Amino acid sequence: MKIDVLVAEIGSTTTVMNAFHGIAQGKPVFLGQAQAPTSVRDGDVRIGLEQALKALEEKLGASPLEYGEMYATSSAAGGLRMTVHGLVYDMTVRAAKEAALGAGANLHLTTAGKLRESDLAEIRRINPNLILLAGGTDYGERETALYNARQLCCLAMPAPVIYAGNIQNQAEIRQMFKEAGITGYFTENVYPRLDELNIEPTRKIIHQVFEEHITKAPGMEHVRDLVTGSIMPTPGAVMECTQLLYRMIGDLVVLDVGGATTDVHSVTEGSEEITSIQISPEPLAKRTVEGDLGVYVNAHSLADMVGYDVLTRETGVDVEEVLSRYKPIPDDEDHRKLTCQLTWHAASMALSRHAGRLRSTYGSSGRQMYAEGKDLTQIRWLVATGGALTRLPGREWILENLKQLGVSGKLLYPKADRIRTLEDRDYIMASLGVLSLRYPQAAGQLLAQSLGLSEDCEKGE
Repeated sequence: MKIDVLVAEIGSTTTVMNAFHGIAQGKPVFLGQAQAPTSVRDGDVRIGLEQALKALEEKLGASPLEYGEMYATSSAAGGLRMTVHGLVYDMTVRAAKEAALGAGANLHLTTAGKLRESDLAEIRRINPNLILLAGGTDYGERETALYNARQLCCLAMPAPVIYAGNIQNQAEIRQMFKEAGITGYFTENVYPRLDELNIEPTRKIIHQVFEEHITKAPGMEHVRDLVTGSIMPTPGAVMECTQLLYRMIGDLVVLDVGGATTDVHSVTEGSEEITSIQISPEPLAKRTVEGDLGVYVNAHSLADMVGYDVLTRETGVDVEEVLSRYKPIPDDEDHRKLTCQLTWHAASMALSRHAGRLRSTYGSSGRQMYAEGKDLTQIRWLVATGGALTRLPGREWILENLKQLGVSGKLLYPKADRIRTLEDRDYIMASLGVLSLRYPQAAGQLLAQSLGLSEDCEKGE
């Protein structure tokens, strides 16, 4: 049996293989999914990929399974470890941070101003896959970015560096990197003018650099022996798919509650009313990742945040006893009840952190309102992906209750009756994100099938 495309999602513990056919013929079909343990820690990613491929052969009843192309997303080998360095925290640093997170990075350090010795020591300890350097608006302040570039040159680390700061510095920094033997990438300024974000060029180059360098990570050196197409960070692929879906149906939020983190992706311009009182600009496409809200790795700390007594009242189970034998996949009714409730709390807290808020100040002219953070008041769709929100019983209850987050009036979140929910039933959004780079139309059709959207679904309806 020969199929068109395989997409592998190489996670930290599990490798998932998805099969698609009819891609080039305009009639794409999702054939099936299988998984196997990820083998990066064993020193060769091919072991896990071949085991997942064998599991898929058994599931489809076809052996050997031949394919035309294979793409991949990866969060293995530590994912995309990045550090970000800029000038002013609420300006260039924030813009660079948004670009990195939107590309699917795991941010381990963010600094503002000139790098200190302690910052350099921390960069050495982190040993990032990639460093992002910004600073200064175009034709504005120059010295901080130049200073930081010199400091990074002195580190003598193998990590490539992307420069996305004041364009006046490009020639000088390019020469510095050349002399220091640093692989440098240069792109447009992430913050070219005051109150203007320009993160898409940087996000795209991060994907490019990730693909070039992930194949050199320990255990991933032979990934190109099987993968013939693009390789993206898994969260970056979900963002790519989120933006594809935005073009199809309009303003939306995609929520992924995972075992280690909860990720929120939103694409919306917000309302003119809120934009007029915002204190700083927000990107059209925004990702936040909450490292303390995983429902497996962080289950105990999440339970502490919520309160054992609260969880006991909500579930009727012995929370401490269930947590003492907690597993990644629930295997009894009490386990499922607790996991479902932890998922609800993780999702609601992550969405509340992602959404902006209305604030008030008092001055000589009296009380004034201003907005801070991402305006979600115009979203119409709440989309669930990831294992917890596509596989757990009770997920429909979770999504319905997430509609109610805006009742306080201070959270920049729409009224419940304006939100519709969708579920990535095939759990393929990350795969479709990387597939969309070459086959956007086919990816859109497959996405509509997984979400249960009608073919004639109009934008925003």
